[in-house]
Amino acid sequence: MKFQSIKGTKDILPHDIYKWRYIEEKVRSIFERFGYREIRTPIFEETALFRRSIGETTDIVGKEMYSFQPDPDSESLTLRPEMTASVIRAYLQHNLASQSALTKVYYIAELFRKERPQAGRQRQFWQFGCECIGSAEPEADAEIIALMMSIYQELGVPNTVLRLNSLGDAHTRKVYREVLREYLRPHYDRLDDVSKERFEKNPLRILDSKNPDLQELIAHAPRIIDYLDDASREHFQAVQDFLHDFGITFTIDHCLVRGLDYYSRTAFELQSPDLGAQNALGGGGRYDGLASLLGSEKPVPAVGFASGMERLIMTMEKYQLFSAAKPLAPTVMIVAQSESARRWAIGTAQLFRREGIATEVDILRRSMKSQLREANRLGAKYAVIAGEQEMQSGHFQLKNLMTGEQRALLLSEILEHIKVDK
Repeated sequence: MKFQSIKGTKDILPHDIYKWRYIEEKVRSIFERFGYREIRTPIFEETALFRRSIGETTDIVGKEMYSFQPDPDSESLTLRPEMTASVIRAYLQHNLASQSALTKVYYIAELFRKERPQAGRQRQFWQFGCECIGSAEPEADAEIIALMMSIYQELGVPNTVLRLNSLGDAHTRKVYREVLREYLRPHYDRLDDVSKERFEKNPLRILDSKNPDLQELIAHAPRIIDYLDDASREHFQAVQDFLHDFGITFTIDHCLVRGLDYYSRTAFELQSPDLGAQNALGGGGRYDGLASLLGSEKPVPAVGFASGMERLIMTMEKYQLFSAAKPLAPTVMIVAQSESARRWAIGTAQLFRREGIATEVDILRRSMKSQLREANRLGAKYAVIAGEQEMQSGHFQLKNLMTGEQRALLLSEILEHIKVDK
């Protein structure tokens, strides 16, 4: 019987892992430069947490969650489909507000959704993102967006479009839902099956439809921005003013609603035309009411964003942006030409490793030619060659595999040379 990876999952093999590590290291550096600290939460939570936070009317809760019951008497559990609910749960459970008025955390995490697998979208996938908890001010929204943009800019991703909208407060959305239903009602028969379902549950989600037959209808729909309360309108204008101050270009998208029910006021999305119909690289928004939904006695203002790793990697590969990311390679390969040299090579490799030098040594007892070929395949910079003559003289051949230069040196001299040049 031959086993295969499950549909919607993907092996990340050693020859590709350097791309992931390159992005992760860059992302961590930028998050921490903005004052964010890492958080890690359990891979599964109570199902009720996601039903409550994401919303019963969303596709995620209705169709895409991997839920299970460990035993008949236990609560249903769900593999996390997103991170914000878990972060807010941890924030409330551990009373992080008592440590600081502002909590700024980031994550790089595996998530799970029962979606139809396609390019850049798997059922097990990775996201990086952050949450700024404690500030209701527009500065927080603008900083989150600036942080997200910094990541893509420093990774060199070109040709992106930042789209921005405001969803107002809960009252605004309640009023707008009815306005939108009244607009769509005469055209109900034109709606596809998914939109008809959303018409009753959450008509705002119809604005997010990618169905080309509905685009003209959606384009002429009433705009939620025209129904904003004064406070939301002022907040949205302030966010735009800050983005202008930061030199960040954006487009107002009146159809941008995002896929989660907990968003309020600012919503944003970074898109890449190079990804086709599923063109979102990342996005987020404000969610001031989420903590109250999850049991907080008082409202907790918060804003955040999340981005998909797989889509980012696809885009970077398209533009050949991994030239600065190098596959992991040993600094040196120790090549043994005799039986006694093999034992010496094993011990010397350990010595080099203790000195912080990435070192390979042959454990297949191959010929010298094969060992040097392997050193080149691995991308080693140096080869240290030892045979009977070298073992007797104590002078070993150091070969620079980049230049071809080779000379005989004492082991201590080799070690010092490699440490200096590492």
